[in-house]
Amino acid sequence: MSHKAGFVSIIGKPNVGKSTLMNALVGEKLSIITPKAQTTRHRILGIVNEESYQIVFSDTPGIIIPRYGLQDSMMSSVKGALTDADLILFVTDINEQHDENDVLEKISNTTIPVIVLINKIDNATQEQVDEKIAYWQEKLNPKHIFAISALHQYNLEGIMTTVLEFLPEHDPFYDKEDLTDRNQRFFVSEIIREKIFTNYQKEIPYSTEVIITSFKEEEKITRISAEIIVERDSQKNILIGKGGAMLKKVGTESRKDIEKFLDQKVFLETFVKVIPDWRSKKNYLKSFGYEN
Repeated sequence: MSHKAGFVSIIGKPNVGKSTLMNALVGEKLSIITPKAQTTRHRILGIVNEESYQIVFSDTPGIIIPRYGLQDSMMSSVKGALTDADLILFVTDINEQHDENDVLEKISNTTIPVIVLINKIDNATQEQVDEKIAYWQEKLNPKHIFAISALHQYNLEGIMTTVLEFLPEHDPFYDKEDLTDRNQRFFVSEIIREKIFTNYQKEIPYSTEVIITSFKEEEKITRISAEIIVERDSQKNILIGKGGAMLKKVGTESRKDIEKFLDQKVFLETFVKVIPDWRSKKNYLKSFGYEN
């Protein structure tokens, strides 16, 4: 029996629902989701395994024009996802304005087949949907266009079947038990980062990195220490909050989600550390796992 396997890159601008889509397609929450733009910083793989195929989806940061080192690194992970893909799922949203030249430039010059997914159509009229389909058909001439709602898992069934048409015959790239290429520490740090994105406003979430400094699995409990890195003392004060209240809230919310994720009792301690301007410093970016 023949076996298909290949890489499918999910790309688009920030806030179009790429992470929600990947989680829905993979059937697991792998990418963190918040209402804020640019939540995804790393390329995260989600692997779907069936007897006759393996689809490796790759969720990438939203495409932006980079302003500092961290964003450069985020955009180079998009570039990487485009070079080794067998298929591109280009996610746009029904309300997106047509100023996506930076995105189009990246995909119109490629020979990789493209499928367009018009997301967030739950409150759209049929007329709006038809208009967008016509626009993207003319602009990109993709292999297929789906109008979907990733959040409500509407109209996703046909995507998998269509994806499989474009995958080559190949042995699996990953072990059939694997769901992702990332380890538990990575997902724990992402859960904490998600809570920072949902609890703080303005620049705090964007100036923050979470490093897991210790991860000890004991029989009845997993003990985790996390360092939350910020760029300035004023951010540290906001993050900790009056009498430590905000940091405690983030810790409690994170611990509950980490316990669900690990299916194990968790003891979590968090510390805040200031590293001035870390987002622009190559050595820190590299040590935090960002490649350029």
